[in-house]
Amino acid sequence: MSRTLLFACDLSAENRAAFARAIRLANETGARLDIVHVLDPYLPRRILHDLEEAVVADIAATLTDIREDYALSEPASLIQTVAGSPYAEIIREAHEREADMIILGAHRKRGQPDLVGGTTLARVLRSAPCPVLSVSHPATQAWQDILVPVDFSLTCRHTLRETLKRFPEGRLTLLHAWNIPGERELGSDSDYARWRDQEVAKLRRHLEQETEQLMSELDDVPELELELEQGDPLEVLMTRLRRQPPDLLALGSRGQLGRQSQITERLLAEPHCDIMLCRAW
Repeated sequence: MSRTLLFACDLSAENRAAFARAIRLANETGARLDIVHVLDPYLPRRILHDLEEAVVADIAATLTDIREDYALSEPASLIQTVAGSPYAEIIREAHEREADMIILGAHRKRGQPDLVGGTTLARVLRSAPCPVLSVSHPATQAWQDILVPVDFSLTCRHTLRETLKRFPEGRLTLLHAWNIPGERELGSDSDYARWRDQEVAKLRRHLEQETEQLMSELDDVPELELELEQGDPLEVLMTRLRRQPPDLLALGSRGQLGRQSQITERLLAEPHCDIMLCRAW
């Protein structure tokens, strides 16, 4: 079955980076690029018809401009408009087209996590049947450095599998945040320090075994590096992104139906890199 990438185009200047990345990914994967723009369903029918023609023409012109700017080949593509609620139509189109991935531009209200929840991007992330890419950086090069926060959850294993499958030539860094009871009270005690170091070593071996088992299921695997950092998972991740932002962050949705997790809201409000959010299973 041929692959389909669904790009939700809103015609804004901020959407241009996502458009370029969508074209690049379609070329690299051999997928068809379906470009969808959602129109206001409450416009008069005659205006809606004229607007539809203008939107399709504008998208086609933008596609040509971006290809020329980035020196990209023309992928197999389909441009279409639909009328309705943006997030609901994007989800519906993804289901009907059996999309392999949804691509959108980044959240525009940067630095305001409390405003993320009601955006089209956040709503799509909650209900998407496939991985969703939030793109905020220019598509000048392929994603090479990919960061994947890891734990022992089903969501994490699924996200890592999706990342390994989609980016076999990338360099993956697996980041795990750990906290061991008693660190604040006993951290200076030598016996406790030895016990703590033993526990961290066991944790590393466990993570390595989990990763090796998953890698054995795949034909091609990229270069991997495992990092263990002490602290709260959200703060460890945000510190890592500020200090050394990757090209792409691959994150699991944790299956939190109906609401965005705190970590996702922070990441969408502070996009240090492009983000791929995967469903929980």
